[in-house]
Amino acid sequence: MSTRQLALGSRPSKDGAGRGTEAGPEQEPEPEPTPGPGAAAAAFPAVSPSALPFPVAPVAPVAPVGAAGLTPVPAVPAKPTWAPTVPAAAAPAPAEPLFRSALAPNRVGPDDRWSRAWGVPAAVEPPPALEPAGAAGPVPEPPGAEDLVLVRAALAAVAPDADRAMAHFHALVFLRHPELRAMFPAAMDEQRARLFQALRLCASRAGDLAELRSYLGPLGRRHRKYGALPRHYASVADCLVAALARYGGSGWDGRTEAAWRRLLALVVRLMAEGAEEEARSAPPWWQAEVVEHRQATRDVAVLTLRPDQAYPFRAGQWAAVETPWWPRVWRPYSFGSAPRADGLLTLHVKAVQAGWVSNALVHRARPGDVLRLGAAEGAMTVDHAAGEDLLCLGGGTGIGPVAALVEEVAERGAAGRRVEVFYGVRRAAELYRLEELRELAARHSWLTVRPVVSEPAGAPAGALVGDLPEVVARYAPWHGFAAYLSGPAAMVRAGAAVLRRCGVPAGSVRHDLAARAD
Repeated sequence: MSTRQLALGSRPSKDGAGRGTEAGPEQEPEPEPTPGPGAAAAAFPAVSPSALPFPVAPVAPVAPVGAAGLTPVPAVPAKPTWAPTVPAAAAPAPAEPLFRSALAPNRVGPDDRWSRAWGVPAAVEPPPALEPAGAAGPVPEPPGAEDLVLVRAALAAVAPDADRAMAHFHALVFLRHPELRAMFPAAMDEQRARLFQALRLCASRAGDLAELRSYLGPLGRRHRKYGALPRHYASVADCLVAALARYGGSGWDGRTEAAWRRLLALVVRLMAEGAEEEARSAPPWWQAEVVEHRQATRDVAVLTLRPDQAYPFRAGQWAAVETPWWPRVWRPYSFGSAPRADGLLTLHVKAVQAGWVSNALVHRARPGDVLRLGAAEGAMTVDHAAGEDLLCLGGGTGIGPVAALVEEVAERGAAGRRVEVFYGVRRAAELYRLEELRELAARHSWLTVRPVVSEPAGAPAGALVGDLPEVVARYAPWHGFAAYLSGPAAMVRAGAAVLRRCGVPAGSVRHDLAARAD
C-alpha cells in the first residue's frame, strides 16, 4: 500500500457514515493532500530486525546522487569495444490450420472437441458395452398381418400419453446408457414428437419391405450426424419396448411385445444398413467455416461457407445445419447456389420467431465461426436429360434453391426448355435477389422472372400483386411443365394444390417438405 493510499484511507468520509462516496457525473473530486517528508516514517514505524520472525540480510547503504565518490552516469553510453552478437532468427511459428482435426474421423460423443467446448462433462467411467445391432445375416422378415394389428393397437393405446411415453423411453436410455446423453439436445420435446411420428410411419409401412427400407435407410444415414452407431440401436430398442409396455394399457401382453420386437428388429437392421452404406463414402458431418455473412434484409442473411473437405451436392438440395450455440439442434436449409468451382456453399436464412438456429445464423454468426453440415439430401433436382419446361415458385428465402436450379440450367444449357420463375414475397423490400435474377434473364431468352408481392405499396415495375399460388394460377394451364416449389410450408402446400388443379400431374410437382423431418 502506497503513502497516498494510506493518506486516503485515513480521511473521513464525506457523509460521516464511515464509507466513502463516489463523485457524481457533475461533481469534481477534491484535490488530494500532498504527503510531507515525514509521512512515510509515520506510516511505517521503524522495526528492529531482531523482532521479525525471519532473518533479514543487511542492506548496504546507497549514496545519494551527487555524493562524493559516486561516478556520475554519462548521458551517452560509451562505444562498445566488442562486436555485438546478433541472435539467430526465430523459426516462424507453424500456421494454425483453418480447421482443427477432430478426434477420430469426425467422432461425436462424450469428450469430443465440441462436447468439451460446450461444457458437456466427459464420462468418468467407461460406458457399458452395447449390444450389437446384428447387421450380419439376412434381413428379418416383415412382421405378419397379426403382428401389425397388435403393433397398431398398442400405438393407439399409447397415443393419448405419447409425450409421457417417449419421455419415459429417453429417461430409460439415459439411465442405462448415460454416455448417449451427449448425442441429444438439451430440450427434448421435439425429439419426443419426432420419435412417436417415426413409430407411426414404421407401423404403417411395415407390410411393405421396400417402402419401409426407403424410409428407414435415409433415417439411419441422418442419425450418423448425431453420433449414432449401428450397435446403439438394439440397446435402445429394449428401452422402447419397456416404455411402450408401461403406457400400452391393459391390452399389452406377451404377443404384443413379441410383435413389437419383430418390428424393431427389422427397423434396427434397415437403419443400420442405411448408415453403413453411407459410411463407406462420406463422413457423418462436415465442418464449414463462415467466410462471408451478408445481411440481405433485417431478418434475412446470406451465408457463404467453406467446408473442410469436398462437399458433394446438387442444386435444389438441402442440408441439416448445427451451430455451436445450440449443440445437437439441427435445422434444414437449402443451398442458395449451384455447385461452384471454388467449393464454397451458400445458405439463405430467415430468422423466424422462436427459431433457435435461424436467429443464431442471422444475428449471431460471423466470419470465422464454424458450423456443422450433414450430408446433402433432397430430390428437388432437375433431370437435364428430360428436357421438360420448368415452373419454379420461390417464396421468401425459398428463392435460394430456385435460383440455384436456374444457375445449374444456365451452366449445363437449357436445351430448348423454358424456365418460368415466380418470386413471391410479402413486401417489395424483401425482393433481395430480384436484380440478380433479372440480370440472368437478360442474358438468357429461355428464362422469365416475375416478382409477386402481397402488399402493393412500393412494388417494383412489372411486379404482380397477390398471393403467390393465386398469381401462378392466372397463367394456367401449365401442361408439360415440371414444377419446383420452395419456401414457407403453407405456401408450398397451397401452391402444390393449385398446380395440380392447373394441369400439372402430382408426380411433376416437386418439393422437400416431407423429407426434411428426421
